[in-house]
Amino acid sequence: MADVYEDTIAAVSTAMAPGGIGIVRISGKEAFSIADKIFRGKRGKRLSEQEGNTIHYGWIEENGQAIDEVLAVVLRHPHSYTGEDTVEIDCHGGILAMNRILEAVLRAGARPADPGEFTKRAFLNGRMDLSQAEAVMDLIQAKNEYALKNSFRQLQGSVKKKIQDIREKLLYEIAFIESALDDPEHTDLTGYPEKLGKIVMEQKAGIEKLIAASGEGRLLQEGIKTVILGRPNAGKSSLLNLLAGEEKAIVTEIEGTTRDIVEEQINVRGITLRLLDTAGIRDSSSPVEQIGIERAKEQAMDADLILYVVDSSAPLNENDRKIMELIRNKKTIVLLNKNDLEAAVKEEELKEKLDAPVISISVKEKKGIHQLETVIQELFFHGGISFNDEIYITSARHRSALEAADKSLKLVENSIADGLPEDFYSIDLMDAYESLGKILGESVGEDLVNEIFSKFCTGK
Repeated sequence: MADVYEDTIAAVSTAMAPGGIGIVRISGKEAFSIADKIFRGKRGKRLSEQEGNTIHYGWIEENGQAIDEVLAVVLRHPHSYTGEDTVEIDCHGGILAMNRILEAVLRAGARPADPGEFTKRAFLNGRMDLSQAEAVMDLIQAKNEYALKNSFRQLQGSVKKKIQDIREKLLYEIAFIESALDDPEHTDLTGYPEKLGKIVMEQKAGIEKLIAASGEGRLLQEGIKTVILGRPNAGKSSLLNLLAGEEKAIVTEIEGTTRDIVEEQINVRGITLRLLDTAGIRDSSSPVEQIGIERAKEQAMDADLILYVVDSSAPLNENDRKIMELIRNKKTIVLLNKNDLEAAVKEEELKEKLDAPVISISVKEKKGIHQLETVIQELFFHGGISFNDEIYITSARHRSALEAADKSLKLVENSIADGLPEDFYSIDLMDAYESLGKILGESVGEDLVNEIFSKFCTGK
């Protein structure tokens, strides 16, 4: 595909912070002529005369003044990230050096790239579909090893291939039905509804598997929002500090010390947990503490996981009853803390009151944490995360398109069951086909495309 844009863009593509190496990227029809104005190669040859996929040593100069010693990478259309002629200038990673080179490139004729514009051009030039372009952002924002691996697989085309496979099967049936309707005398549709029903059921199952895994995909990418809940002095803040590996929350013997939300992000066996320590739940006359308690309840309602910390050395009381009522329908792990002291609460007592795993721990002696990690992994990922044949959808946009396609295929099944004419099948099959196409970037509006790429950083 020819270049979508006439102008040539440039930006710093590495972090705008001191480092060993910085990269200034130039992309567009005039990339080579612009680079020729400021690059002086050791061999005296211009970059526009060089072959693609080559690296050249030299200097960036402006007005006869050397700015930096660099390596220039030449990438010719269409074999570049954007699908356009591209020059990547590898310079020393100082902020001043990168800025001065970028300014020289802009004065030579490029314009500053918009956020995500390099990847947007890659999409518009056919170098990647929209699901792969979105995977670039997921790759950048990955918080753990699993999220990194999942986004890389999506960048390599795992989602694209799966969606294309389903769409090809649907398109074949659409074409067959249209052909049969155009030439009914030469097409025998005897038994076809039953055959189509099996095909639709298979493709619907594939779509529903992707939808089912999307919840895990979101948790992989964003992390599990985990709220630590309990009455005062149960050991909530101490648990946060233990899991974080440092003193994040203040710990005292005074009830009501924690009043605001303390948040920390940790990785547990490759899974990201967004831990929130909260105020102890109790009846309080302090207006400030009451605000903290209300915030704790609000966070609990929005949590993916509750870690309910119980002081095993003290009997359950009215505060515990209120907490258990609050979290009754939430995914919860009960932590029976202070098992180094004489027990006043038994595991069986808690299991009778809450349908949740109960783990005996001692934050003080650092006991039971390994078991907690195992239970978290089992609760959210059935004991492990497999990338053998599983695709974890992370985008709400993708899930919405899958649900629309699933709904359309359900209508096809209903039409078959009701004995409706074949043209009814074709309409809903086409709706499903088009819904799936939106994942890949087909039939999506310019506003949506602009919104997606506006979330990228400049230089990507």
